[in-house]
Amino acid sequence: MKAMIYAAGLGTRLRPLTDDRPKALIEVGGKPMLQHVIENIKKAGITRAVVNVHHFAGKVIDFLDRNGNFGIDIAISDESDRLLDTGGGLLKARPLLDGDEPILLHNADILTDLDLRLMKMRGDATLLVGSRGSSRRLVFDHNDGNNGSADGSDMMQLCGWIDTASGATRPDGFIYDPSRHTTRSFNGIHLFSPALFPTLEDYSRSAGSDAFSITPFYVAASGTHSIYATEPDGYSWFDIGRPETLAAADRHLRDRN
Repeated sequence: MKAMIYAAGLGTRLRPLTDDRPKALIEVGGKPMLQHVIENIKKAGITRAVVNVHHFAGKVIDFLDRNGNFGIDIAISDESDRLLDTGGGLLKARPLLDGDEPILLHNADILTDLDLRLMKMRGDATLLVGSRGSSRRLVFDHNDGNNGSADGSDMMQLCGWIDTASGATRPDGFIYDPSRHTTRSFNGIHLFSPALFPTLEDYSRSAGSDAFSITPFYVAASGTHSIYATEPDGYSWFDIGRPETLAAADRHLRDRN
C-alpha cells in the first residue's frame, strides 16, 4: 500500500504560527506534525508516500531532505502555483500513485495513535469516522445487507451529507431519515481505490475546476459506488488546525511522555 499525505494547507486558523512555516511543520509535543504522520504510516508497513506541498513548499521539502525522508520513499507533488484542495491534489498526484493497491490518504494536521493496519478496505473507499461534535456530518445507511465488523461500523455505507444546524443535505434530493440513517464526522484518514480515479476525473470536469475537496466527491459518488465507514475503538485523535485543538494535542503528548 502507498500513502498520500496532504501537507499543502495554508493553516490560516493557526496564524501567526503559520506566517513563517507550513501547517505540516507546526510542532506538537516537540515534533513536527509531518513527522508524526510519517512515523505512524511507517508503523503500518507503508514504505512509499506522496507529500503534496504549497504553502512554504520549500520548507517541507528541505525538512524531508534533512531527515532522509525518515527512511521511506517519498515523492513530492508540487502545488506551489495553485492549491488544489484534497480532491484536486489527489488527481494531480495520480501519476505518482501507480498500481492497483488502495491508497491511504492522511491529512497532515491529524494527530493520532491509531494503528492504521486496523483500517480495512471495503468497496471503493473506506473513511475513518467518529462521533465528535460537528454540525457537518456524513450520513450512513445501516440497511445495506452486508456483513460488517463486530462493532457494526463496516455496515455503515455512505449515502449523503447533512448540516444539522441548517438542515441542508446532499446530494440533491437526499432526504435524511433518522430511523434508518446514522451520522458521523469524517476524521481525515481514508482508503481510496485507484478504480475511483476515472469517477474523480469526471467529477472534476463536471465541477469545472481542478481544485476541489474530496468529501463532496465521496457524497456525490455514494449513489453509484460503495463507500464505507470504519470506526475503531481505543485511539486518540486530534485535528490540530485550530489554536485550542493544537494546545490540547500538545498537552496530550507531553502528559503521555
